[in-house]
Amino acid sequence: MLFLLTGEVQIGKTRWLESLVTELGAFGVPCAGVLAPGQWVPSMGPRADANGFEKLGIDNVLLPGGERIPFARRGDLARADGTFNEESQAAKAELAWHIDDAAIARVNAHFDELAVASSCHPERSAEGAESKDPSRAPGLLIVDELGRLEIWRGGGLTSAMALLAQGPTAAFPHALAVVRDYLLDDAEILLAEAWPDHCRISPDDTGRAVILSACEFGA
Repeated sequence: MLFLLTGEVQIGKTRWLESLVTELGAFGVPCAGVLAPGQWVPSMGPRADANGFEKLGIDNVLLPGGERIPFARRGDLARADGTFNEESQAAKAELAWHIDDAAIARVNAHFDELAVASSCHPERSAEGAESKDPSRAPGLLIVDELGRLEIWRGGGLTSAMALLAQGPTAAFPHALAVVRDYLLDDAEILLAEAWPDHCRISPDDTGRAVILSACEFGA
């Protein structure tokens, strides 16, 4: 099953995912892919949220190892500090966030590594038995997130898209992708052939229950 996680901007989708990853890990379900937590600082400025925090950038946390890399910086800040690259994918797509092409390459390399590991994952035996090694248990593939670069321009996290395009595998019978609401229809069209079984979820108790049920655990 492919789960498409969506919701309003800055409602805590990644924080919800972080909690889900921890919970699935406790059940012995490995999670692999990428999470995209924000870089937040206390602020009283015009860009501060209702809780008094301002988002300056986005990190990527590579699962399962936990390597954390700076991924995106707010466009106005990147221009101000001289790190904005007019030739980058993000600049050409006129995104609000400036994404370093080198960071994109690092995350793509991670998904390439996951693809290799996935191809070596043991299939179920004829009797349905599986490896008793916890590291070889079927897991959840996570892509946080698929945006305009991936959905509309065929760029960005191309290796994540390629792995998703394989559909359910022994290593990843389920996958979860974070997608903005205005991209959902196009994302479903792109991935429908690989994932005929897919559903939209929100970062709430209902979404959590759907995923736990698919992974054969009760809510």
